[in-house]
Amino acid sequence: MEPTGDGLKVAYQVGRQIPPHLLLLHRSMCLTRFPVKGCPGAYSEAAAKKAYPSCQTVPCEYFETAFQAVEACVADRAVLPLENSLGGSIHRNYDLLLRHRLHIVGEVRLAVRHCLLANRGVKIESLRSAMSHPQALAQCEQTLTKLGIEHREAVDDTAGAAKFIAEQKLQDTAAVASSLAAELYGLDILAENIQDDSDNVTRFMMLAREPIIPRTDKPFKTSIVFSLEEGPGQLFKALAVFALRKINLTKMESRPHKKRPLRVADDHCSVPLKHFDYLFYVDLEASMADPNAQNALGNLKEFATFLRVLGSYPTDLS
Repeated sequence: MEPTGDGLKVAYQVGRQIPPHLLLLHRSMCLTRFPVKGCPGAYSEAAAKKAYPSCQTVPCEYFETAFQAVEACVADRAVLPLENSLGGSIHRNYDLLLRHRLHIVGEVRLAVRHCLLANRGVKIESLRSAMSHPQALAQCEQTLTKLGIEHREAVDDTAGAAKFIAEQKLQDTAAVASSLAAELYGLDILAENIQDDSDNVTRFMMLAREPIIPRTDKPFKTSIVFSLEEGPGQLFKALAVFALRKINLTKMESRPHKKRPLRVADDHCSVPLKHFDYLFYVDLEASMADPNAQNALGNLKEFATFLRVLGSYPTDLS
């Protein structure tokens, strides 16, 4: 049975063989164009080059544009951030994973080394403002304060901040961006490694129109999303299907279920309480080629109100 729009679950949960022509397709696919969020010099571009050194990156202004480019066959794969060790999850991309029908086919971890960039001749003492993506500003908050830069200005991406400062020839504003952005836009690096924690890593996901074929000969990760009926112990029951099979969970993220209205609860209160229904995004240390993982998802499907496999892909151990 070929993988369907529901992702991997039909083919992999029942343990059927993938047709040879699909295997050949995946092995011979030529990957060239990768949409990434941000201007040239953005960290997404560096992540794409780390994963696929020979790829051609295509800058996108919005995350959704990258999803749409792959869906429309304009590009082969998208490389987008999912979480940062300091700033946390990029919730927008979790929501877009559900809205679009792409599959996670890989991940890459990139050590993020922020730099303070300014136009030639500008000194740190003359800076009044720092401009960057909100996540980058949050990751450098303490350092910027120590440098006496109190004002923050959030923009769409780090490299875009560097480009804007160079084009506008700003003398009192610096960009928080990569050393590559400094090189591309002719800026001076006033300070390096300005993130508040040296262990600053962003995890990026690779997205494609078709899933890859999972394996068991090397570490794999599987990402899923599901929802549950309301009731005591439902989430505990869902997590137990993995614990009982000794499947480790590496991440769990909950997001409001936007297609379901607020739920009214506790009829005995004078003022009825309204609660969100939630979607749960979970990463498993397991491959969908493993019968143990297939059985766990089969068990979860028995009582989940919704279940979708977002991808089963090699774990980045770098």
